[in-house]
Formats: sequence, C-alpha cells, structure tokens
Amino acid sequence: MSQNNNLLASLSDVSTESEFFSPFPQGYQKGKTRYIIIMGTVMSGLGKGIFSSCLAKLMQDKGLNVSPIKLEGYLNIDSGTLNPYRHGEVFVLDDGMECDMDLGTYERMLNKNLSKANFATSGQIFSDVLHKERHGDYLGRDVQMIPHLTGEVKLKLRTLAMKSDADIVFVEIGGTVGDLENSFYIEAMRELAYEEGPHSTCFVALTYILEPKTLGEQKSKAAQLGIRQLMQLGVQPDIIACRASNPVNEKVRQKISIYSNVPMERVFSMHDCSSIYTIPAMLRESGVDFGVLQLLKIEDRIKLRTERKEWAKWCDFTDKLGAEDKEINIGITGKYTSVRDSYASILNALEHAGIAKGSKVNIKWIETSEVNDKNAAEFLKDVDGIIVPGGFGTRGTEGKISCIKYARENNLPYLGLCLGFQMAVIEFARNVCGLKDANSTEIIPNCPAPVIDILPEQKKIEGLGGNMRLGGRDVELKRGTIAWQIYGKQDSVRLRFRHRYEVDPKYIETFENKGLVFSGKAPNQPIMQILELPDHPFFMGTQAHPCLTSRPLNPEPMFVGLVDAAAKRKYKAK
Repeated sequence: MSQNNNLLASLSDVSTESEFFSPFPQGYQKGKTRYIIIMGTVMSGLGKGIFSSCLAKLMQDKGLNVSPIKLEGYLNIDSGTLNPYRHGEVFVLDDGMECDMDLGTYERMLNKNLSKANFATSGQIFSDVLHKERHGDYLGRDVQMIPHLTGEVKLKLRTLAMKSDADIVFVEIGGTVGDLENSFYIEAMRELAYEEGPHSTCFVALTYILEPKTLGEQKSKAAQLGIRQLMQLGVQPDIIACRASNPVNEKVRQKISIYSNVPMERVFSMHDCSSIYTIPAMLRESGVDFGVLQLLKIEDRIKLRTERKEWAKWCDFTDKLGAEDKEINIGITGKYTSVRDSYASILNALEHAGIAKGSKVNIKWIETSEVNDKNAAEFLKDVDGIIVPGGFGTRGTEGKISCIKYARENNLPYLGLCLGFQMAVIEFARNVCGLKDANSTEIIPNCPAPVIDILPEQKKIEGLGGNMRLGGRDVELKRGTIAWQIYGKQDSVRLRFRHRYEVDPKYIETFENKGLVFSGKAPNQPIMQILELPDHPFFMGTQAHPCLTSRPLNPEPMFVGLVDAAAKRKYKAK
C-alpha cells in the first residue's frame, strides 16, 4: 500500500526523466472526492445529462456535496456561437459562461448556480495546454496527447473537486464512446481511476435498446457492441442504464449483463416517462443510488434525516404532475420551432409554472415567417397566451411584431424574452407612439427611428470594446409595478442576460408618456430591462432570459404570471 502511495505521490512531479505526468492542484487530498463518470453508446441525445443530474440530486438529498462537469468534444471555446439547430439552446450561467443545455438540467435538478468551472470543451483544454507549452511549463518535454492533454483534463476535474469541496464530482462526457474527439477524455478517465485508486470512481454507460416496430421485440446487439467498444478502451462499466421506449425486459438485461461483466442488479431500465422529474424516483426504486454508495464506499457520509426531508419536498412537487385541474395553450412564436431543444429552458419554466398554478400547459409552435397583421388572429385564435422568445437575426421579426400587436390590442397574455422585449418596444413605438419607421439597428442599420440600438455609452460602460451583456445582472425594480409585486416586493432581482441591443434612452420619455412602464432597469445606468402595460391582463417583456433561473421547486415569477393570466382568460371566458 505504501509503495502505491509513493508512486501516486510522484505523479505530480514534472520531469523529463519520468513518464508519469499528472498535475494535482495544490492542497488536493486524494481519496476525499469520488468521481462518477457518465458516457453514452450507440447514439447521442439519450439523456446522459438527465440521468447524471437525477442521480446527482439523489446524492445531494442524502446530504452529500455534489458538483457536475460537462466535457464537450468540440473545439469551440464555449457554446456561444453554436446554432440551436445543431446543438439545442445555449445556456448562460451566472458568471457569463455560454454552455451546453445540460448545464441547465443540472441547475434545475440541483437547485444551485453553476459556473465556468462546471463546463469544459476540447477547445479550452487544447488552449490551456498550448498556453503552458509556450510558457515553458513542461520543462523541455515533447507535449503529447498522453500524458499532457489527459493530464490537463484530470487537473480540471481535481481543481473542481477541491474548489467545490465535493464528495462526488459527476463527469458527463458529451457524444458517444465511438466519437474520435472523445477518445482523450475517455483515456483521461481511465487514468483518473487508476491514479485515484480503488473505490474512487464509478463508470456509468448509458446505452440504447432498439425496438423495431417490424420485429415487435427489443434488440440489444447495438448496445452490446457499444459497451464492448468502451471496454476495449480500458474502461469497465460499473452500472449500465438502458434507454428504451418501453421498460427493458429481463432477457435483454441478462444479455447486457453477460456481455459487459456488470451484475444484473446494476443493469437497469431507464425507459421513457411523462416527465424527467419522475426519473429520480425511478432510479431510487431500482436501487441505483445505494449501489453507487456501495461501489464508492461512502455509505458513512450520508445523512438519513436530510434525505427524508429533501425527498418529502420533491415528492410534494412530483405528486402534482398530472394532477392539474386546468389546461391552457401557450403559443411560442419563433424561428427555431422545428427543434424543441432550442427552447428547452422555456419549456421547463412553463412546466414549473403550470405545476405551481395547477394548469397543464400545452405548447403551440408558431413559425412567424408567414405571420402578418392581417392573419395574426388566425394563427393565435386557439392560444391563451404567447411568448416571443430570444433570437438573433432578422428572419420572422415582422411576424413577431404582428403577434405582439394582436396580444396588446386583444388582451392576450404576453411575455417577451430578450428579442421579444425589443419587438414589443418596436410595436409600441409604431402603433401607439406613431413612430411608423421604428425598428432596431440589428434589423435595419440606418432606420429613421432606431428605438433599439447598440448605444455608444453602453460600449463605454462594458469596456474593452465588448457589447454583449452576458450572465447574471442585478435589476432595479420600480416600486408599485407588476414586476415589483411578482418578485415579492423586492427592490431588485438578479436575472441572466445574453444580448447586444438596448432601448435608446432618448425615446423612453415618449414611451412612458403613452403608458408603457419600464419597471426594471440596470442600477445607475439608462438601460431598460423590464417593461409592462399596467392596464393589460398580463403584458411583460424583459431583456433577460428569466427561464434560465426557473427551478422545479422555485418557478420563475414571470412565467407564473403568464400561466395564471392565461388560465384566468380561458376559464373566465367560459
């Protein structure tokens, strides 16, 4: 044992005489933190983030401190420039990191804010290694994928473990085992398990069980081959989660068990269900949570009293699923409507608000490219409220403005997010203030009435030439307004932003004289961040993305207000 400890201690040494290279952050205590590593086989999009976040929640409920990290194979430094069609929505953390949508799943499940330390891409890892090489940090060694690139991955995980004081770090590797760009991540995980020692790591393989309609039975061969590929890379899975449309039968689980060396009790079905919020109960009932505790030898760290209390809260929430006594239709008017992941946080926020208000929320997707003032009523005739979400570019903007005009004039509950806030300002300027040429310089750079613009004074405020407002910002609320009331009569609230364009301050007085209320602004700056119409059942817009901070047990107030107003409109009419 002492010989092994001495070997591991030497791994932190940087030397041209040793092939060992595995930097440890100063103060790191080997063995204190355990690692659960989640990988996918067969295909991507199976729900690794959902599984990982649900298991992390169960561990958190037991009184353990958990910290997740998502490792992405692409070379982008962050997710900010990715098209929603390719990778779903861009989720923005409080510190401004633009990242994968799975970070939103973690924040919602764990009810905690994450940071840039919880997200890494190959681009970040490569950049860090090359920066160190240029600064001579490798002491003359030839820099290679192994050990330097894998060492950088392990350093990132151990730094997160130490800074977050985690009992367990959940490591989710994006994509699948067969992806070339993931090979160095998987190798780093193999090395991590070797260096940290027995009971330090738990490998979870998420796989897919095919069920072709023409055959009428479940087939496991693709899953077997995917798991075999993982084992060929030197990783023996400890747990296998089988994704499928229907519960995975015992025969299939037996085949998976035989071909993977994983005991039957640790091969479980993770089949489709009505809500992701029921998955923690599915994992709990299958015993996966205690199986993990036994594998990692940390049963002595759990707090049963904490678990009982937290699980009772969660059950109170999930008991409301499917028990709604009202049903409403909310229209989402955007241009990424063919890919639902583009609006994942909005859908979650609506679900949270619906459960809180006892209303089942149905979504109607409205592609605004074909909408105009003449046909808007036809598009919106069967909805009880609408959302105009965020977005970049010009396509479909006039259709969004027509939807907003209809909502304002017909008392249809409305919530505008980011671009939806800007479009509401333009609509109000044109149709209430008489500024017929009102527009945004994003859409028409030289428009006669640029009510939405990138302001010179904002560029100075942001500094360094940057003009994208990113991450969490405090919003000063105006007393007596709807926003002030729904946020608990607080003088300020923290929201998350991702935008460039603002309301030009020279038009604010004109808008306010015509009845538009700016109920939220940036402290000590002429930057308007929330608007409302006080004489409307519910008409609000915000430059922020409040959906990013909605949580199952703490629904976002703007969404609660929209759902409540939509239900009152529908059922009062009856």
